[in-house]
Amino acid sequence: MRLKNILIVVKDIEKSKKFYKELFGLEIAADFGENVVLTEGLALQEKNLWETFIERKSIEGGNDAELYFEENDIDGFLKKLDDSSFNIEYVNRLKEHDWGQRVIRLYDPDRHIIEIGEEMEYVARRFLRQGMTAEQTAKKTQLPLAQVEAISYLLQ
Repeated sequence: MRLKNILIVVKDIEKSKKFYKELFGLEIAADFGENVVLTEGLALQEKNLWETFIERKSIEGGNDAELYFEENDIDGFLKKLDDSSFNIEYVNRLKEHDWGQRVIRLYDPDRHIIEIGEEMEYVARRFLRQGMTAEQTAKKTQLPLAQVEAISYLLQ
């Protein structure tokens, strides 16, 4: 068995398609009207169809899950969000975790939480370029030393 897609329920399929295409670059892989499959394994389904399938009213809200994307140009992505036609509501506008990864958390139009974070190898490269040793970088990022040493070798 394998996981094929993550499906999220949305109120306005057209608005959600536009949101994920314009901000995250996802393309439509299959469009069945009220059910749309996007690239990267994300599927959207309109609430009324979802409720028909589960044969009950769905529960809205709940902030106990998130979609996770990686983007190394966090500052550029923030600008893209600011320049977009969407009224972005942030959970966290920009924060840096103890391990050095910079992340943004925001809501999509249906209040699903989305996290956008830097790839950890990118974070390690940043620390190495700033003069940290491989050992210091591994300790800070919590990446295995062998992985950080391989990244360090590629930077030489």
